[in-house]
Formats: sequence, C-alpha cells, structure tokens
Amino acid sequence: MRLSRGGSKSPIAFIAVIVSVSCFFVLILSVLRLPDVSVTGGSNNLFKHKKVGKSLKNGDRIGKFGEMMIEMLPGDLSFTIFVPSELAFERDLRLRVNDSLAEEKANDTDAILTRVLSFTVVPWKILSESLSYGEEITCDSLSGLKLYVSKDADKMLLVNGVRSSRVDLRIGEMIVHVMDGVIMEAEFEQSVQSDDGDEDED
Repeated sequence: MRLSRGGSKSPIAFIAVIVSVSCFFVLILSVLRLPDVSVTGGSNNLFKHKKVGKSLKNGDRIGKFGEMMIEMLPGDLSFTIFVPSELAFERDLRLRVNDSLAEEKANDTDAILTRVLSFTVVPWKILSESLSYGEEITCDSLSGLKLYVSKDADKMLLVNGVRSSRVDLRIGEMIVHVMDGVIMEAEFEQSVQSDDGDEDED
C-alpha cells in the first residue's frame, strides 16, 4: 500500500504550524511585556532583613560594614556572629566606608563581606556569660573554619586570637560580638595581603 504524497507532507506541515504558533505566542508576550513575578516581596521570602541600627540599643552601633554583614543573615534564626569593628575592617581589610561603598567598588566590598561573614558566623548562640574564665570551646563557622572561643580575665571573648571589644549584643535571635580584628582563614588573609601589595606597587 502506497502513501500519497500529500500524506508525507502532513508531519512537516504540522511541525511548521506548531513553530509558527509558538513564535506568534512569544511575540505577543514580548509586546505585552507581562510583569515579572517577584519572589522577594511575597510571603515566601526566606530572608527578611532587619534594619540593624534600629535593633540595637543606643550606643551599641557596630559600624556600617558590620550592619551590612548582619543584614545578609535571616533575622529569625539563632546565630552568633563575631563582627569586626570598623577600625578592624580598615586596618586588616583596607575597607573604608566612604571609599569602599562607592559604586565602582561596591561589588568587591560585598564579596569581601560575604567571605568574612562565612568565617565569623556560628549557627547557634554563644554568650560570653556561658563561658568560664579560661574555658575554651571549639566550633565550626559556616565556612567550616575552626573557631576557638575562650574568655579572658576582663570577660571579653578571644576567638582564634582575636579579642572582642563588646560582647553579647542582641539583634533579634542573633548574638553579636564586636571584635578588634578580622577572623579569617590563612588563604583569604594571604589574598588580602597580596592585593594590598599590588595596590602599593601601583
């Protein structure tokens, strides 16, 4: 039994119709410019950022970079964060608020803060009052960096040799300790130092 020539063309014609209809549909959608669906405004938003400055008591400001780091975390979960002081950011990472937040440097600054955040956040609460003088606990930060936390005679915390200047600040479910240095892994520290060397040569 032979197929007629018209029958052999029907699959090709069918595919051509499907492609044409699809192209027409895409054209209509692009002309109408349907609005994008935003997931950030809905009730399913996992990361509800708080304005940190309003959450702290008067006099407990932690600096712009510290606030930016805290705002990266979901506010309804228990974290402990060892935030570098503004002076530590400037001294150890060469980050200055007026300079590092300029538009041309904002992406680099965000990348550095995100990396530092991963070294300094522990996914549970560590209060200074829960440690005895001389006692040391070991925990892993979000990046997996081992943190060795102890308390000195002045009731300040020491984390990997970096001393705190303020302890037990509370922001929602988070505990914030302001540190006199930046807690970071050796590889990241070397990359920061090499970047500084490159800038000095320029």
